[in-house]
Amino acid sequence: MPPSPTSTTCYRWLAAGDINAFFGLSLDNLADLTLTVSLLVAVFGYPLDFALSHFVPGTAIGVIVGDLLFTWMAFRLARSTGRTDITAMPLGLDTPSTFGMVFFVIGPAYAEAVAHGLAEPEAARQAWHIGMCSIVASGIFKLSAAPLASLIRRLVPRAALLGSLAAIALALISFLPFLEVLTQPLVGLVSLGIVLASLTARVPLPGRLPGALAALLIGGGIAAAATTFGWLPTGDKHASFVPTAALWPTGWLDVFDLSWLAAWPLTVKYLPIVIPFALGTVVGGIDCTESAAAAGDEFDTRRVIAVEGFATVVAGLCGGVIQSTPYIGHPAYKSMGGRAGYTLATAIVIGLAGLTGSFALLYEWIPGPAILPILIFIGLEISAQSFQATPPRHYPAVAIACVPALAALVVIQTDKLLAAGATPTAALANELFSMRLLASGFILTSLLWAGLTAALIDRRLGVAAGWCLLAAGLTLFGVIHSPFADGRLFWPWSLGDLPATAEGRGPFDLASAYLLLAAMFAAWGQWLTSRPAHSKP
Repeated sequence: MPPSPTSTTCYRWLAAGDINAFFGLSLDNLADLTLTVSLLVAVFGYPLDFALSHFVPGTAIGVIVGDLLFTWMAFRLARSTGRTDITAMPLGLDTPSTFGMVFFVIGPAYAEAVAHGLAEPEAARQAWHIGMCSIVASGIFKLSAAPLASLIRRLVPRAALLGSLAAIALALISFLPFLEVLTQPLVGLVSLGIVLASLTARVPLPGRLPGALAALLIGGGIAAAATTFGWLPTGDKHASFVPTAALWPTGWLDVFDLSWLAAWPLTVKYLPIVIPFALGTVVGGIDCTESAAAAGDEFDTRRVIAVEGFATVVAGLCGGVIQSTPYIGHPAYKSMGGRAGYTLATAIVIGLAGLTGSFALLYEWIPGPAILPILIFIGLEISAQSFQATPPRHYPAVAIACVPALAALVVIQTDKLLAAGATPTAALANELFSMRLLASGFILTSLLWAGLTAALIDRRLGVAAGWCLLAAGLTLFGVIHSPFADGRLFWPWSLGDLPATAEGRGPFDLASAYLLLAAMFAAWGQWLTSRPAHSKP
């Protein structure tokens, strides 16, 4: 006789498999936190102590809220079905938007504030406030999208939605951590090899040791031994930084004076970057829910999206700067034997690390090259799944979506050279301007061009014309292809002075090109439909 649907006594919410699942999920979150802080400090010179005391606690609170709610949903599903083997949906920090927030929101906002004469503490606080507003906006968007999740998925082709994620995964999530891995190849390459063998190739480790934990332990051990014997430089990452001084942070409590609300006008120009990342997590949440259903656990899609939206809003309100999202690995955690214990344990551990400030100790002690290979694995998985979940005929659409992200990657590196005093020739300056046009609003550009390409492949030229019209409208306001170095938005009738390199490539030129394409595709589509049936291929 099957168990009663009203009984929860039979639900085995804690099992041996939760141990492996916990290490996989918690280390993934710690890697994202480490990446956020280290990139902001290394690339933009952001104050380390400010990031640890203001960013980390609120970001951790978002993980606490999301994983606790997903744990509750697992209990609820177990009660309603009478099953004992429900695996909770995993939730954590969104890796693509981690890079987006660092390189296209917080980092540039901080650099711009410093360039305008603000002292470092004030500039850091202003950038933090912009990050908070961005995350709150992301959460509100996701909450509003929850009832419309299925409609969004029907309107936007999978190649467009997943193609933009594949672009971020390859160009940013996999590439940039690889640079850090090569700073200490003895540690980084060994850890990466373990991650690729255990997580990508699924080669089992002795004792069923989680691959992420094995890479961290072995890489960390090599780093400790190499430092002891003088094979690696000695000293901390930041000689003037004392990790114990970061314990029990209180700086994030400033959120409750609501002064961050004044940063909303400064945040508007970053929304064309922020909202597409939020849209990506909505679609990812739908895919994750379907993936869980295929593995046997039927969660409500709208509730899943609402939980990630609510957790993101809470994180932003508490000072967090990374949005929360369901992770795509539910079937993997289920195959490990995980139930609900691993999400509960992740909420507790990440919460303690963030709120007590002990993350600062982990940040200082754990070598980056030992933990960042986990992100390379995530980037490869996202890229592979983007192709696997897309019809083969739409592969060119996924591929073209990667091009704007590659341009964004080049812009990141060239901006470093220009900041260091490099002076490009006139011809190179023209090329760099074209690169910047392609990189500005690259997430939306990737989505638009992938949608356009998919529509053309399907011979839906009227739909392709619609994508072109949308691109033209967004171009006129600088949402994509902004000609300005800071990527700011503008009104078409008040552009101001354009860069000298923009001649013939201003917003009106680009919008006109898109409008011409729209007209051409519309006419072409009419011609196709008017042809005699026997002459159609």
